[in-house]
Amino acid sequence: MTTFESNIDPTLPSTRQNGANAESDRNSLTIGSNGPIALHDVQLVETLSAFNRERVPERNPHAKGSGAFGEFEVTEDVTKYTRADVFQPGKKARVLLRFSTVAGEQGSPDTWRDVRGFALRFYTEEGNLDIVGNNTPVFFLRDPMKFPHFIRSQKRLPDSGLRDNTMQWDFWTLNPESAHQVTYLMGDRGLPRSWRTMNGYSSHTYAWMNAEGERFWVKYHFHSEQGVENISNDEATRLAGEDAEHHRRDLFNAIEEGNYPSWKVSVQVMPYAEAKDYRFNPFDLTKVWPHADYPLIPVGRFTLNENPVNFFAQIEQAAFAPSNYVPGTGISPDKMLMGRMFGYADAHRARIGTNFAQLPVNQPINKTNSYTFDGNMRFDHSGNAPVYAPNSFGRPYSDETGAVENSWEADGELVRSAYALHAEDDDFGQAGTLVREVWNDQQRADFVETVAGALATVREPVLSNAFQYWKNVDAETGAAIEAKVLSGKAEEGEIPGGDPVNP
Repeated sequence: MTTFESNIDPTLPSTRQNGANAESDRNSLTIGSNGPIALHDVQLVETLSAFNRERVPERNPHAKGSGAFGEFEVTEDVTKYTRADVFQPGKKARVLLRFSTVAGEQGSPDTWRDVRGFALRFYTEEGNLDIVGNNTPVFFLRDPMKFPHFIRSQKRLPDSGLRDNTMQWDFWTLNPESAHQVTYLMGDRGLPRSWRTMNGYSSHTYAWMNAEGERFWVKYHFHSEQGVENISNDEATRLAGEDAEHHRRDLFNAIEEGNYPSWKVSVQVMPYAEAKDYRFNPFDLTKVWPHADYPLIPVGRFTLNENPVNFFAQIEQAAFAPSNYVPGTGISPDKMLMGRMFGYADAHRARIGTNFAQLPVNQPINKTNSYTFDGNMRFDHSGNAPVYAPNSFGRPYSDETGAVENSWEADGELVRSAYALHAEDDDFGQAGTLVREVWNDQQRADFVETVAGALATVREPVLSNAFQYWKNVDAETGAAIEAKVLSGKAEEGEIPGGDPVNP
């Protein structure tokens, strides 16, 4: 995968970290067989001190997950849209795909109702290309300022340390842009049967540029060739108790048995100029582009065929970031994406270390010549080459001027605003379309049951806000949710605020 050569040989006799033979991995050095332990037992001190430091902080969102390596192959010709080498006809590239839940911690069950992360890395000859997405084509927010608040609302209360439905629904209902994603979350896709049987989406709008310099807006789609399968609330609850690692185990065992999962790769392509006057903001992460306007264009497929041999080194330390893009690809004016351009890589610097990109799983397959310098745990270096640019001693440096490939025009003054500029820039329209026009009667009935269950412990005034939230999505469905919640509270002898009914 990389040019990195490990210095570890697990077939050799045990050594200390300095390479000298280890005296014992079983017994400490003591004064007599039952006497005090000697502080100068270097092997013991090294063993305990390394043990105390062997965990890195878990990811804040997307902590629970796993993944695998595989191969991507281009099967179609999309050169009219992009000059990226990895998307040229017949090209192949190694990939790494990490699946995850968003809200749960490391030890949480795989089958909790949650959005699933779908982070895909292409190891290309022009550098690493990372597409960070989910198993849904939209997200809860359109502005990165709200992201830390959203994640905290899905985590735990400051006093009890417990997760809290009232806190979750308070944030969602006070940020109605979440409606489309919450509708997906409370529907079938909130509980995938396995990672192998769910789709992935970039959700964000990215940019492609072709060899002639033409620019296009694109959304990536990854459709499971195993089909899409989901599970019921009852089955998810049962699996959470029986096997908290259900999805991780399923993927690892399938690949181990040679049952390699695969996904078709497609894109939606919007001509650059059409974005300005499209009927809603095409860079709004809470929206999908209708396929009737921008149909799927096939690109290729990828197959996962290689399990990690060391989970920590290859999965836990894998550091995906949308700032990892290559020539012929780029970003868009999507506010969330622009925030993530800083946020993801910076999170890795804080969690893993300044030089996380030098770890084998994060190294590109092509050679690099970066002017980043020193920092904690730097092991790869440029020797005695100049560490500054420009220089007069032969080390190349970049000095591009003028227009850049990945650019766009912007209108208006600097403002802080969520003001809608397009005719259909509303929060509830696409969520309502999903409920009324995409789902069947059974899916709507299951949705009402799921949402009502999630609202059962929610307190006022958040509960009333939640009823109105769903009525704004779809009046009939919202009324059904309200009726079911209030009926349940009445049966339990509670008023809507969650207090016992006075006798």
